[in-house]
Amino acid sequence: MHIFSKNALRRNVLIGTAVGTLATTSAFIGLAPDQALAQGTPGLLEFRWDSDRDYRKLYYYQTSTVPNDRAEWYLTLRAKDRKTAFMKLTVTVPDYFDSKLKPNRMTLCRVTKGSMLSRSRCLEEVPATIEVNQKQTAIEIFPDQPVSVEGDYALRIKMFNPQGQRMYQFNALIQAPGDVPMSGYVGSWLVDMD
Repeated sequence: MHIFSKNALRRNVLIGTAVGTLATTSAFIGLAPDQALAQGTPGLLEFRWDSDRDYRKLYYYQTSTVPNDRAEWYLTLRAKDRKTAFMKLTVTVPDYFDSKLKPNRMTLCRVTKGSMLSRSRCLEEVPATIEVNQKQTAIEIFPDQPVSVEGDYALRIKMFNPQGQRMYQFNALIQAPGDVPMSGYVGSWLVDMD
C-alpha cells in the first residue's frame, strides 16, 4: 500500500480538475478537438433499400476518405470472390464520379489484404494494359496472361478523391478464358466519401 501526502493528493486532484475544466470550456468557446478520420474501409453493416440477392459486396481500401485529398484506392478481388481465372476485368464507374481517372496512375497487382494492424498493399504488379473510356464510365484491364484463381488481386488507383460527400457503386465484371467472350458480374464496391 502506498502512502501519499495530503498535499500531493490535493495537487493531483486540482490538476485533474483543471484539465477537465479546460477541455469542457474549449468545446463551448469553439476550440473543438481535431476531427478523427475513419479508416477508408467498408463498414461492418451495409443497408440497401432494394436488397437484391444478386448483389455481392466486394472489399476495398482507401488511404484517405477526405474529398479532394490525394489517395490510393484498392478495389480488391479476393480469391473467394472469383470462381475462375480472368483475362479481362471491367470496372464500371458511376457517371457522376467527378475525379479524373488516368490509366497511367492505375496498376493491377497481387495484394495482401489489410487488417486492424496492417494496411492493404501491393506485393507484385501484374503486367496489364489499362484503358479508360472517353466518358470516364468504364475501366478495362487486360492482363498479359490470365490471372490465376488463387490469390487476392486489386486495381490500385492513385488519384485525388472526388468532391462532396457521396456514395459510389463500382461494379466488377470479369471475362474468363475460353471460347465464349462474355463478361460476368462478380460484385460491387460501395465506396463512401466522408
